[in-house]
Amino acid sequence: MFARKVRITYNNEPCPLKWLDNFSMRNFTNDAVFDDTLPVADGEIEIGARVPVDGLKAAMEDWFVKKGYIKSGEQLMLNVGS
Repeated sequence: MFARKVRITYNNEPCPLKWLDNFSMRNFTNDAVFDDTLPVADGEIEIGARVPVDGLKAAMEDWFVKKGYIKSGEQLMLNVGS
């Protein structure tokens, strides 16, 4: 199910596990595709094959701005492995 490993950084630092966990646990989008995300450590999540990386990045940035973790216009860096 969680076929891809994704490294997520903000300002060249791994995103805190707390942020990733908060994103993965939310249910505000009603988009089941993001149910296939599993935070495993600071800056690391595993995602299912059906999770679109560009959509994941945009959804995470939007959620992190809403939570006050990052400022509007700031971006995350996602590096997808296998």
